[in-house]
Amino acid sequence: MLRPRTLRRWLSTAAAALLVTAMAPAAISSAAPEPKFVDHAMGSQIARHEGTAAAPSRVAMAATASVQGIDVSHWQGTVNWASQWSAGKRFVWIKATEASNYTDPNFSANYTGSYNQGFIRGAYHFAEPNQSSGATQANYFSAHGGGWSGDGRTLPGALDLEYGTSSDCWGLSQASMRTWISDFVTTYHARWTKYPIIYTSTSWWSECVGSYSVSGTDPLWVARYNSTVGTLPYNWSYYTVWQYSDSPMDQDVFNGSAAQLTTFATNHD
Repeated sequence: MLRPRTLRRWLSTAAAALLVTAMAPAAISSAAPEPKFVDHAMGSQIARHEGTAAAPSRVAMAATASVQGIDVSHWQGTVNWASQWSAGKRFVWIKATEASNYTDPNFSANYTGSYNQGFIRGAYHFAEPNQSSGATQANYFSAHGGGWSGDGRTLPGALDLEYGTSSDCWGLSQASMRTWISDFVTTYHARWTKYPIIYTSTSWWSECVGSYSVSGTDPLWVARYNSTVGTLPYNWSYYTVWQYSDSPMDQDVFNGSAAQLTTFATNHD
């Protein structure tokens, strides 16, 4: 599996020329967008760039005292929610949207099925920051399943930030990516009085966002397929959720008790 540094050395000169290294925030909309690459599973690009799931013996070392969960999209097909519940899973994030033109065809069935089984569930949005503004994608997400209510059964919407298909950072500079993230976060919070949880990896954040912090507002969902969570992205001292494996589907753990998970799904920000 190619790691980010290896991949960058592998890129041809012509492909490397596609990377935008100094794009000002105002230039996002005027730059020629990369092709749309809709329909990603959460973590698919992190696994592609940073490695695949840990071996089962290492996965078993993940924090067992915390609440276990999963995340799904239509790529998992029909999910047996009763079986997942029996396996000890208690929460789930479900793909709702990507960019501002794609909705997951299984979202409604997954959202309803998980709720009926007793799961605390929420929706996630796979970001394509080169396609439209953060506000546009936050509004699209909100209108297609990404809403939140303090009923104790609905998790905050998740903003899925990971590698682009043609370039790691979707052709955006760090400054432009920061603007995009801020745009999404403030728009979502203004609509729902709840900050989205940010899903990302430490490597991607370091490369594409840099020394920029939303740790005071947005909880962290960190992806690292290993037996330990490792170093967290810039200025986060605490993770709320850890995605520790992608096999047989994405495996997550909540960093707290079941009561704290319910509180997380109840309180406004």
